[in-house]
Amino acid sequence: ISGYSLVIQARDSGTPPLSSSVTVNVDISDVNDNSPVFTPANYTAVIQENKPVGTSILQLVVTDKDSFHNGPPFTFTILTGNEEEEFTLDPHGVLRSAVIFKHMVATEYVLCVQAKDSGKPQQVSHTYIQVRVIEESIHKPTAIPLEIFIVTMEDDFPGGVIGKIHATDQDVYDVLTYTLKSEQKSLFKVNSHDGKIIALGGLDNGKYVLNVSVSDGRFQVPIDVVVHVEQLLQEMLQNTVTIRFENISPEDFVGLHMHGFRRTLRNAVLSQKQDSLHIISIQPVTGSNQLDMLFAVQMHNSGFYKPAYLIQKLTNARRHLENVIRISAILEKNCTGLDCQEQHCEQSLSIDSHSLMTYSTARISFVCPRFYRNVRCMC
Repeated sequence: ISGYSLVIQARDSGTPPLSSSVTVNVDISDVNDNSPVFTPANYTAVIQENKPVGTSILQLVVTDKDSFHNGPPFTFTILTGNEEEEFTLDPHGVLRSAVIFKHMVATEYVLCVQAKDSGKPQQVSHTYIQVRVIEESIHKPTAIPLEIFIVTMEDDFPGGVIGKIHATDQDVYDVLTYTLKSEQKSLFKVNSHDGKIIALGGLDNGKYVLNVSVSDGRFQVPIDVVVHVEQLLQEMLQNTVTIRFENISPEDFVGLHMHGFRRTLRNAVLSQKQDSLHIISIQPVTGSNQLDMLFAVQMHNSGFYKPAYLIQKLTNARRHLENVIRISAILEKNCTGLDCQEQHCEQSLSIDSHSLMTYSTARISFVCPRFYRNVRCMC
């Protein structure tokens, strides 16, 4: 307990008794009676041979239960095991290589490290670090090409994570890093540690091919990443049709069925080859295991087919569509839960272009805006 706050009252013996109160704050000053604590108590680390001088091997984690002026900053010292000065330890507790290690020369080092706190008198603790030298990487990383589809309202893309590169390496101790060609960094970024791809705001309509590479420190492998950006028109929202699927997650739909269903859907609803099918959004139905997909079809002369026409086409082709995935319903309007006479209702769709949903798999990622369906009775 670092302090107490006491309220003290003095009362006299008169009639009637009179009193007054005062607050007394008592601060408990800390003495340096706790030693630094290493977490974990001892460490094991590996370094591959032929890594350059200055390679980071390990980050020490040290805490102290004393107050801040009796704890950090800590002073680190290698007491034993570094007689040939193969290692350095910086003030932040990062152990680095000071030589280029060779697996044939030595396979293991054991260091005793001391941490000293900033109190008076200083308290110390010790830990042991076992460093194994392993052979350098012999396998190249492998990565899966990634295709990303982004749907956004006109010039209103806020940016965010749009997908993730999946890469592996057969060398157990390899640490993979990801890089993006410098001239593309004005529109995209890639997290160097986990391969997440981030798009910056304001992407224009079109196709982008990203030059991404993954490295294990010795081998560098290029990865094909293609980003398709489609900007929605407001007119699309007035001519959408919803297909509701049964028992499927968005990720499974994107990864397993989207390409095949898009192709079957095009064959079912497009009247001419020049017509364009636009998948606007996919979104789970709240409180169920169903999934809604919104789409519209644009004529080659830039107008849009009416929902009633598309629904008729879908109804006729439903059996073929269900060869790809099970359909729960085909919706133009949704009067469920409304007491509408003869089920007459008016539906409006709104898009929240700043609330993006990213459904990502190893090979394909789909980024779309959240939508809201509003219905009201017309009776």
